[in-house]
Amino acid sequence: MGLLYDEGEHVTDRSRHMMGFSPETFALRREAALGALEGSVLVLPAAPLSFRSRDTEAKYRADSDLFYLTGVVDPGAVAVLRPGGDAGDFILFVRPRDPAEERWSGERLGLEDAAEVFGADVAYSDETLAQKLPELLAGTDNVYFRLEGGVGLERLITTALRTARLRGTRKGAGPYGVVDPGRLLDRMRLLKDPEELDRIQRAAEITVNAFSEVLATTRVGAGEWQLEAVIEESFRQRGAMGPAFPTIVGSGPNTCILHYRDNTRVIGESDLVLVDAGAELDLYAADVTRTFPASGSFTDEQCAIYEVVLAAHQSAIQAVRPGATVESVHNTARNVLVDGLLGLNVLYGSREELIAEESYKPFFPHQTSHWLGLDVHDVGDYRCGERSRALEPGMVLTVEPGLYFPPTLLEETDYSGIGIRIEDDVVVTSDGHDVITEGLPVTVDELEVLIGGGCE
Repeated sequence: MGLLYDEGEHVTDRSRHMMGFSPETFALRREAALGALEGSVLVLPAAPLSFRSRDTEAKYRADSDLFYLTGVVDPGAVAVLRPGGDAGDFILFVRPRDPAEERWSGERLGLEDAAEVFGADVAYSDETLAQKLPELLAGTDNVYFRLEGGVGLERLITTALRTARLRGTRKGAGPYGVVDPGRLLDRMRLLKDPEELDRIQRAAEITVNAFSEVLATTRVGAGEWQLEAVIEESFRQRGAMGPAFPTIVGSGPNTCILHYRDNTRVIGESDLVLVDAGAELDLYAADVTRTFPASGSFTDEQCAIYEVVLAAHQSAIQAVRPGATVESVHNTARNVLVDGLLGLNVLYGSREELIAEESYKPFFPHQTSHWLGLDVHDVGDYRCGERSRALEPGMVLTVEPGLYFPPTLLEETDYSGIGIRIEDDVVVTSDGHDVITEGLPVTVDELEVLIGGGCE
């Protein structure tokens, strides 16, 4: 059925708005944000359109902060939250209806429907932003605004600041400064509510099933790009929006490149294959890594390193619980990896000396965890002042230790060219943790059975 543009009638499929989240969820979030503004104003623009080349648009992805507070996923929108404002607490600027434009880019809600759907006090055309925004900013203490929000909008914000500076000495009226919205929103976004946890869980399930397909179809002689195609097709077939980030399929020496994304190499007989991928569902991400032998059998050297990484992975997961810190999870994994490097005769000395000197970092250069949510590397500080952040129920993080032996690092050893990372997604619960990707095999025996082989 085509879109209807009959005069006096507007038919809109509202199922695509708010990604199926309840309007009450966004209203509660806005209420919390408004309570924290204390005389300031929050300005959240939609993500800008980006281009692959010239006038060819890249696939649009909504801004995470804007969606978190409003449910808005369309380009061109700007949300303004100002407690006790003359026009209301929640003002929304959106693109007006334009049948000619909508023939090319899809139907728009328009002003009245946008206000109703998203719960705004009033919705204005984005064409009036330059006129109305200075009024909305006048007399506030600070403007919460991310400076990469677009050149035009930045100019309006800086103009408001300049005007306030000129008038402020006489009238005592702000705004006086710009503050990153993360000061308000990062803490809120760090603790996931039940609807968010549901989306992340479902994204994880899709990812686990897609990885199972990749493991079952891996073969020597396949292209890295073919495994990328299998996993991303599986994401879409199972209801995901697509990958949450560019899929990594690294084989052989490419396993040692942490963010390898070319996916152009043909997989060789003795190669390990490292796949790091995650589905995005309703803007929420999963993130999983598995490393496995293309032939179905780990070599002795590959097996030895894998067991060290697996031990670090399992120990770090067991360390996840309320009250534990992000740093303690990392240190648990790091200690196991350092002990493993000593056992493999890669490093020599005492664990304490090697950690103090950071001698392990050429082999384990990254942190064990990152937050997971609306962004695959989700918002939220990892430290509170001088202390590592304590974990709380509702936080979601990855656990992903790894060991890497690039050929340039160890040219004359049997470990040269081996890179292994194991990653799962973990929810902090009231009594410990829940590994929401544990349905995907992780041990040597399980992986070899799926691919079809056995340890040499």
